[in-house]
Amino acid sequence: MFSKILIANRGEIACRIIHTAHRMGIRCVAVYSDADADARHVAMADEAFHIGPAPSSESYLKADKIIEIAKESGAQAIHPGYGFLSENTQFAEACEANNIVFIGPPSSAIAAMGSKSAAKAIMEKAGVPLVPGYHGDDQSPETLRQEAEKCGFPLLLKAVAGGGGKGMRVVERMEDFDDALAAAKRESKNAFGNPDMLIERYLTQPRHVEIQVFCDQSGKGVYLAERDCSVQRRHQKVLEEAPAPGLSEETRKAMGEAAVKAAQAINYVGAGTVEFLYDVDGSFFFMEMNTRLQVEHPVTEMVTGQDLVEWQLKVAWGEPLPLEQSQVKTRGHALEARIYAEDPDQDFLPATGNLRYLSTPDESAHVRVDTGVTEGDDISIHYDPMIAKLIVWDETRDQAINRMVQALEHYRIAGVKTNIRFLHALADAQPFREADLTTGFIDDHRELLFPKSRLDTHKALVLAAGFVLEQRKSREVISTDPWSPFARQNSWRMNSEYAQPLQLQVGDDIHDLKILERDDRYQVYVGGSVYNLTMRLDDDYLQAVINGHRISVHGNLHNDQLVLFYEGDTFNCNLYKESYGFEEMAGEGSLAAPMNGAIVAVQAKVGDKVKAGQSLVIMEAMKMEHAIKAPADGVVTDIFFAEGDQVSEGAELIAIEVTADAEEEAS
Repeated sequence: MFSKILIANRGEIACRIIHTAHRMGIRCVAVYSDADADARHVAMADEAFHIGPAPSSESYLKADKIIEIAKESGAQAIHPGYGFLSENTQFAEACEANNIVFIGPPSSAIAAMGSKSAAKAIMEKAGVPLVPGYHGDDQSPETLRQEAEKCGFPLLLKAVAGGGGKGMRVVERMEDFDDALAAAKRESKNAFGNPDMLIERYLTQPRHVEIQVFCDQSGKGVYLAERDCSVQRRHQKVLEEAPAPGLSEETRKAMGEAAVKAAQAINYVGAGTVEFLYDVDGSFFFMEMNTRLQVEHPVTEMVTGQDLVEWQLKVAWGEPLPLEQSQVKTRGHALEARIYAEDPDQDFLPATGNLRYLSTPDESAHVRVDTGVTEGDDISIHYDPMIAKLIVWDETRDQAINRMVQALEHYRIAGVKTNIRFLHALADAQPFREADLTTGFIDDHRELLFPKSRLDTHKALVLAAGFVLEQRKSREVISTDPWSPFARQNSWRMNSEYAQPLQLQVGDDIHDLKILERDDRYQVYVGGSVYNLTMRLDDDYLQAVINGHRISVHGNLHNDQLVLFYEGDTFNCNLYKESYGFEEMAGEGSLAAPMNGAIVAVQAKVGDKVKAGQSLVIMEAMKMEHAIKAPADGVVTDIFFAEGDQVSEGAELIAIEVTADAEEEAS
């Protein structure tokens, strides 16, 4: 077995690989960019090498530098993880040319599946069922337009060299085709260096079911159950599970055998995933093959009891597959939720910030957390915004869902927006519990997945006030005289009762509270009501009784910003001070950057008349494009940035003079 490997990746997957390698007695070499000097994967590795500036194009994608470090460190093999160079044919070839084992498939297999159009041609020849569409070499707009007409609508434009939802567009009608094609090509070129597209019929009620395959160097292959990854946003997976609910044993076997056939058709070696679209009538169609370890591989590990990274290392060393197909068994049910720094309420806009507070559920045989961050780390614009993967297992699907709901309630983050509340609503939604799954699940159930807060606003304000006051008391210096009234920490005043004023800002609303403190309780006055409050604060855990209702929350107070966590929900407020000067980031008639990122395209010029909703600026952040649209009809008066510029969240991009008609309509 290898004695030392280099991991050409970062974040949770680098940590995941190190965990197994260390268990097998293998030393690990990490690489890191300027942004990752203090990262968790660097601390876990036996040694680490600086590789370049923060942008991945200048660090984690520098294949020649990684090869050089592997040689210098004496690493016998390189594990690419997923993303970055994991499906880069040239990198795999460079490893082979330098006598370094690439822990993945041969470069020829990556090349065969790296082009989605070429992959479909190979699968067609191998007898694997395909979705109707076009995957030819002629990429002229005229040809693509003609093929779109033949395919019919709705259709899916998909980057030939793509993955992770990038370079993909659903087109509902011919009138939208040209704009969608231009945007998909531009995004694909930026992400993969290849603007070529393929066209597929867009199935309206499909499920995304994928098969985990493994092949050894002798050509033997097995499949290790399947995963359902239907719940997606922007064509990126949000929640995955194994096994896929509702599949017959006949379909499961047919799909598994087709996946192995697909892998063997390209002389595959190692871990791979064959993705299928599964239709309501039970038919399934080859979609693509990912020639690497998948993000969602832990759910397969949980139901099979196998360590897939260990399998990768053994197969790369030349050992046979650890199990025959007849020996592959599954038990129970597993789910994985991807915890992202993003704002679900703003169309899942990626978020940046500091993880100033991070508390995770306790790990056990039922709960697993794969992460590459620790409290205090920054989520930057340079990499994917995934914070962690939360994986749960139990005997049945319903029990596993209950585990997931509970674990999400114990996952608490402050300092950056996350999708935890959304995931909690998703896992607990009745249609999900009933396995009513399609790739359009999120759009079909938006009302269920974006619920109102579980906390009554007034009760939340009372809890917030109590948390603030109790934390202040815990930090005050207690008088050395136990008989002094000032030692009682209850705002004592001689000959009078003193109601402390407190202003809390929630969104744009400022709430005036008054708190009367006695020895054993508080009286909190808010919104014309009075609440009797008793409580106890232990570190970040507040146990309270409000007018006889016992309620417990966790909280984090930092620089006058308070977050309370309650049953998967959060309540955010600020201690308001007049000097804060809260203002809107951008006034009427202006466009502000909703995130840190880069300007990809400016689609207007000074003097242009624009309509409300018209796309004016395209920004790129965390490898995804976002259209910034006009807030109202008007005339462009100023443009403050140009293509290629880096901008910060809140920066004004374009100024618009709102026309009189638009102002009248607004009033």
